[in-house]
Amino acid sequence: MEILGKIFGSTGRVKLMRMFLFNPDQSYTRADIRKRIHAGDRTLNRELSLLLRAGLVKRKVSASPRSVHKIVLWSLNNRFSYLTQLQNLLVGTIFLDNMEVVRRFSKAGHLKLLIVAGVFIRDPDSRADILIVGDRLRKNLIESVIRRMEGEIGKELRYAFLETPDFQYRLSISDKLIRDILEYPHQKLLDRLGLRP
Repeated sequence: MEILGKIFGSTGRVKLMRMFLFNPDQSYTRADIRKRIHAGDRTLNRELSLLLRAGLVKRKVSASPRSVHKIVLWSLNNRFSYLTQLQNLLVGTIFLDNMEVVRRFSKAGHLKLLIVAGVFIRDPDSRADILIVGDRLRKNLIESVIRRMEGEIGKELRYAFLETPDFQYRLSISDKLIRDILEYPHQKLLDRLGLRP
């Protein structure tokens, strides 16, 4: 992410572009965008203005059905000249090192298993992007790390976290979610349970 931030001028701009590129059919209010990419007003105003002038995003003003105020919605301009090239660069590559992902969750409890799939391995059909298994897992910390990663990646992550006994029970009864993660493409970043490949 730092390399792209240097190339594109700012990390905030990269987060913003990824958010629109990952969600090409969505429209967002300024408040939605701020929440998703964790940007301050000044940064957000500057980057949205720049991307609007460049033609990557468009804005639409609509009247709110419950209020006299008008709502400004921002969305990707699907006719942008270099859309395919930007998608290949920013959507096709996740700039989070495997050990960095493990490090970010390391304080979330005693980790036993950490699996990534989906967006991390460029498989849009995957049921989940992250599976975390461990003991004494800290829900708030896990959710905080996930939100931060979503802001960096530009996409909502599908994730599950389970205490070790719950995971082992679900594994023993061939739980559909666990089966779908383990039997389809994934990558184990940490495995202290000795799961079969």
